[in-house]
This record gives sequence, structure tokens and C-alpha cells, in this order.
Amino acid sequence: MSDRPASPAPGRLEEWEQRTEVPLFVAGLVFLAGYAARVLFPVGYQPWRDIALALVAATWLLFAVDYGVRLRLSGLGVRFVHSRWLDTAVLLLPLLRPLRMVKVYTAVQKRTDRPRLSLYARVMAYASLTAGLLGFSCALAVYYQERGAQGASIRTFGDAVWWACATLTTVGYGDAVPVTPVGRVIAAFLMACGLALLGAVTGSFSSWLVEVFQREDEKKPPAGT
Repeated sequence: MSDRPASPAPGRLEEWEQRTEVPLFVAGLVFLAGYAARVLFPVGYQPWRDIALALVAATWLLFAVDYGVRLRLSGLGVRFVHSRWLDTAVLLLPLLRPLRMVKVYTAVQKRTDRPRLSLYARVMAYASLTAGLLGFSCALAVYYQERGAQGASIRTFGDAVWWACATLTTVGYGDAVPVTPVGRVIAAFLMACGLALLGAVTGSFSSWLVEVFQREDEKKPPAGT
């Protein structure tokens, strides 16, 4: 008989995720609000900047505790880091938490008896909400990096929001562009997300239209009757 301890049951991890996904999403919004206040409030605007920093630190600590619990319950050890790469990415960069939107919806659905949205409605809702939160997060991050850079064209938060909208929609006017290395990395990430989200929305909308037209054609009486 082996003396090796048994790994935690996968059901315990699923139960933990179902219970914590929505509260952690709310914590993610609190983190975003604190980060936004920290970036947008001018230096010396006390005590609000200190409160914002405390919110950011407290919510990040909450994410770290949650990550540790997930790692323990998974029974995977260090393999958890790459096998659950999204959890790891969200811990390192909490502004990416909108990418967990699908899991948030799944957790809510399991806890309620409300009817599910149609597939097309879900895809468009996920994509729209994710695009809004990611665009706002990236606008904050780019504004923080660019506002004091030499030769920067993004000098106000309004410029950053305009840049984020142009980037997410893949328009790319070029009137506001990042010049710092970190700003360009954020821009590349947002470009990739914009292409994926735009493709998801347009693909779902096209499929929905095809389905509607097929149903209408099936309702028509056969020719010659």
C-alpha cells in the first residue's frame, strides 16, 4: 500500500471556483477603480491617492491568496502555473481579469435557475463587456506610461481613451500612438485582443443572421402550392 498522499479531489477546486468567481470579479472592479484613481488623481491629492493604493494592495493580496488556494486544491503542484496560465496571468497583471468573463458567467449560471442566453447573445455580451473593460484598463496603463515621455502624443487620459478605441476597433488612425517600450507592448496586446473580439462579434452576428434567414425560408410555402 502506497504512503503517497492522495491529491485533492478536482471537485473541491471546481466548488471553490464556483463560489469565488463572482466575488473575485467584483474585487477586480475594485482593483481597477483603485488603479484608475491612483493614475488619474494628481500627485498630492491626499488622502485619496493613499486610499487608492490601499485598495490596489488589498485586492491584489486577495488574488494572491485565491491563487494559492487554487494551486493547493488542484493537486498539480508547480504544473498549475502553466496548466492554468490564465490564472497565473491574472495574478501577475490583475488588469487582465476581464479575460475571465466566461468563467464568471458560468459560475453565475450554476448558482441560478435563470434561462441561459442564446449562444450568439452570450458571445456578443462577453466580447462587448470584455472589450470595454480591457480598453479602459489599457488606456489607464498606456496613459501612465506615456504622459511624461518625451515626444509622446498621448498626454491626457482622453487621448489614451481615443487611442484605445481606435486600437480595439483596428482602425488605427495614427494620431495618438505610444512611444515608450512598455506602452508599445500594451498596444500590441490590445491589437491582438481587438482582432479576436471583433472576429467573435462579427462571426456570431453573421451566424445569427444566417439562422434567421434559414428559419424564414423554412416558413415559406413550397413554390406552386
